[in-house]
Amino acid sequence: MAESGEQFLHRKDPKLHTTGPLEHEQIRRKRAGEETSQKPADKIASWLGIIDRTHMGHKDDPRVIERIKDYYHREHVIKPENVPQSYWNLQGEIAVNEGRKQDLINVGVQIAEGPKPTYTFPEELKEPAIRTVISNQEQSLDRWVDYLTSADAQYPMWAKYWAFRSLTKMGKFEKMEDGRTRFANREKNTVSSFPVLNPRALANTIGAMNAKLEERGKPKKEQEPVKNLSTTLAEADFQSLLSTEDFSQLYAQFLAEIPQYSTHGLEETRGKWVKYDQSSDPKPLVASLEGHPLEWCTADIDTARTQLSGGPFHVYYSIDEEGNPNVPRLAIRMEGDRIAEPPRGIAPDQHLDPYISDVLEKKMEEFGSEGQAFKKRAEDMKRLTQVIQKSERGQTLDVSDLTFIYELDTSIEGFGYHKDPRVEEVRSKRNPEDDMPVVFGCSREKIARRVRDINADTKAYVGPLEPGIFDRLPVNMEHVYTSFPESKIRRETIRIGGKTFEQLEQEMEAQGMKISDTTRDMLHSPDFTSLPNSENLDIVRLKIADLGFIKRPTPDQFYAKAKELGLEFCPVEVGPQMRLSYKDQPTGEKVFVAMNRLADSHNRKGIFFLAHGFDGRFWLFSDWDLGVEDVEDNLDNQFVFSLRKFEP
Repeated sequence: MAESGEQFLHRKDPKLHTTGPLEHEQIRRKRAGEETSQKPADKIASWLGIIDRTHMGHKDDPRVIERIKDYYHREHVIKPENVPQSYWNLQGEIAVNEGRKQDLINVGVQIAEGPKPTYTFPEELKEPAIRTVISNQEQSLDRWVDYLTSADAQYPMWAKYWAFRSLTKMGKFEKMEDGRTRFANREKNTVSSFPVLNPRALANTIGAMNAKLEERGKPKKEQEPVKNLSTTLAEADFQSLLSTEDFSQLYAQFLAEIPQYSTHGLEETRGKWVKYDQSSDPKPLVASLEGHPLEWCTADIDTARTQLSGGPFHVYYSIDEEGNPNVPRLAIRMEGDRIAEPPRGIAPDQHLDPYISDVLEKKMEEFGSEGQAFKKRAEDMKRLTQVIQKSERGQTLDVSDLTFIYELDTSIEGFGYHKDPRVEEVRSKRNPEDDMPVVFGCSREKIARRVRDINADTKAYVGPLEPGIFDRLPVNMEHVYTSFPESKIRRETIRIGGKTFEQLEQEMEAQGMKISDTTRDMLHSPDFTSLPNSENLDIVRLKIADLGFIKRPTPDQFYAKAKELGLEFCPVEVGPQMRLSYKDQPTGEKVFVAMNRLADSHNRKGIFFLAHGFDGRFWLFSDWDLGVEDVEDNLDNQFVFSLRKFEP
């Protein structure tokens, strides 16, 4: 005899039968003269009967269902006062990364610098954002109520209760770097919507557990392993997962195994692009995303409505098992006729999956020069996939492969919110000491580790920066690192002089580069000067940590250490001049210019820094903290110094 669902629920929560609703039902039955039982499973069965009558018995009465939903909203949806500061910090961080810091300041957002900047939004901005968060949670929860009370959900009431109670404790769906998936725990301050509803994944989850309960009811000698319903897990791994009896873990696994999202399914890239017009009804867009294990916030109706109000939305759907273009793979959000942010994919952190780069690369041709800005990303993702496949086949990575994966010439850029985790995955399997001679094109003996080791045969330097190093290093030595591969010292030559601030300003604007208002003030400062004639300037670009600091230095300490190495302040014109020439700057990177400070219109004195925003635009900004005092974890901040002294 199989273990009953009620016994299973009691095992999962031994105190369930003593909770208020179940005790109240026992009191009601006694008063009505009905037979009662103190057995936990019987009490749970009685309570499930009440749920069945109240939910299923009124499934066709929208008024009753709405009252039920209202109750669940009060019990499980986030309250306005519980929206955490981390949510606002994330919104601020996204805006800053997209080059919109000044926009935040203009609308009244207060930014408090610290180990992690804190963003305080005005109430008039917070209120609509909170309403959207709440509405998205309510609607995602309602989809479960509607489905579980429908004729399509032919499951016993214990299974529906198990599923619903579990999902109210499940937060954001997360794709891990090792390929696994999970749901984060839901807390009272969780802002993400409730889990996506996928009937197929739900059926497998309940089916596997139901089969396990049947086996548990048999004598131990007669029990057999439950049939492996997973398409990716080995037998032992599946049985181990099932033994957890955890809805969240099982559902996450089966959700990730939707056929079209398996490796074989992802290899199918045929499909079509669909454009959802600006200000159009968001329901078709949201409906096309339902049931798919995506990290796209567009799957929430209110977010989709907000995004469509700003511009069109393009989605690429690859074909499913029946040959219909129904599988969301790529998304391009627009603001007016401009691409609002990097296109998003379905891999962790919304990166592109390994097979879809060609589709996006072709689509980008429709967006002219703006599309070209994202072409390198698509090429990088395609190349990364090729290197990974080569490595997995046990093939030797050549110089170009290693140069790429170690990002020696340029950073690998993806489409997600963070760096593609596959880069670190490939690196973790390699020994940099073995790879350095290959990429440097020399023997180990020709790689100097200290300044005293540099000689005529030296081809590369990997070691600390010491006084006199830039006098000892050959001018044409390309490979100079404080540590390989993450800390390269870049020596470059740029052209300066021969242009007024008006000419520099006009050239930047003509090339679509952005200048913040305070930076424009600094360009117009009487202290901003440029050399009358054009000439070359040798510069060095390095990180704060490259100077040997292990914790944040003061500006005086930092600049004094640089001076010991023979580095000098740059002429003030280096900021705009370098902005014009540095057109392959990686997205999200900041480069500060070590220089004499200039005043803006408020008499605040700062330095220039170059940024490539996540909006795809090149910016020239200003910083009053000298790039050193702004945040605690700033040792990776990059600075440009001159190799010769200029008098202001």
